[in-house]
Amino acid sequence: MLKGTNPILKEYFSILSKDIPDFLYEYVDTKEMQRLAFISQNCGTDYTNIFDNKVYYSILDHSVGVALIVWNFTKDKKQTLAGLFHDISTPTFKHCIDFMNGDYKTQESTEELTTEIIKNSSEIMHLLERDNIKLEEVQDYHIYPIADNDLPKLSADRLEYNFSGGLFFDNKKILNLGTIKELYSDIVILTNEEGIEELGFAHKETAEKFVHNLKNVWPMWISSKDKLTMQFIADTVRKMANQGYITKEDLYTLKESEIIDKIENCKDKTISETFKKFENADCIYESEEKVFEKYSVSLEGKRRYIVPLVKTGETVGTRVVDISEVAKNDVADYLNSKTKKYAYFDFNF
Repeated sequence: MLKGTNPILKEYFSILSKDIPDFLYEYVDTKEMQRLAFISQNCGTDYTNIFDNKVYYSILDHSVGVALIVWNFTKDKKQTLAGLFHDISTPTFKHCIDFMNGDYKTQESTEELTTEIIKNSSEIMHLLERDNIKLEEVQDYHIYPIADNDLPKLSADRLEYNFSGGLFFDNKKILNLGTIKELYSDIVILTNEEGIEELGFAHKETAEKFVHNLKNVWPMWISSKDKLTMQFIADTVRKMANQGYITKEDLYTLKESEIIDKIENCKDKTISETFKKFENADCIYESEEKVFEKYSVSLEGKRRYIVPLVKTGETVGTRVVDISEVAKNDVADYLNSKTKKYAYFDFNF
């Protein structure tokens, strides 16, 4: 992280925070955080030709990005570390494992181990003790509204994965660094309708541009090919686990590439050969009717979107959809968008 980061990511990180505090390097270099460098933010979509993810973006990259955003706006070490640690319990294939757990709507089933992983890390606990920080002050980033809050509010976590998704996911290049810098420079801390601090925009025009750009990012995460891919990875991992080829512990100790290697070389040819078809697939199919004798799924998916605040007083913000018809229509277009009921591959599993 950071030391060997590619130039695009370095420039992106420098936009999120002009200064990177020294303490962040130490926490990032711990074993538990470094594990995340080998898990993709893209939830299994890197392993099939259906997607064109040209830039590898890891959970560690995402976590650092969240920490930098929190640091930029708060300069608070505890909040920054809570942001850094928020995905420390992420297993290989990230939200695919939520799909495996039946949690494809909220995608939060893998967060429960966060406290245990931090508590059992001698490196992290040593650093926290040195810095006079208690475990309960960094184990749950939900307690810091700048770091995290409920949909569709704007938080550091939600902002980061929207920015990086717009930059890199599926090579769509919906955002560029210039646009991100323009949007980011207009963000301020405001007080929302609940009297809670929240990131928002100083100007309505910037908030409108933010929503208008990102309305092209949000559909990617509820697309048929995204849901189909994540469920296929989930079912593959489940079969591997049920037959004893991998364990739950493997999902938290092995690199994603090592799990992929186990799948590709699985003695059960139904698993290995079907996975090869998945890797080589370059398209998916959709239907309103259930398709038989094909690998087919019907899922709603989690709708991720943002309705940011706009500064309308000294420190107060108003939702952009309440003062802008343009933004209101953009959000409505996304919320009303639909995919076909079924998505499927041209093979069975």
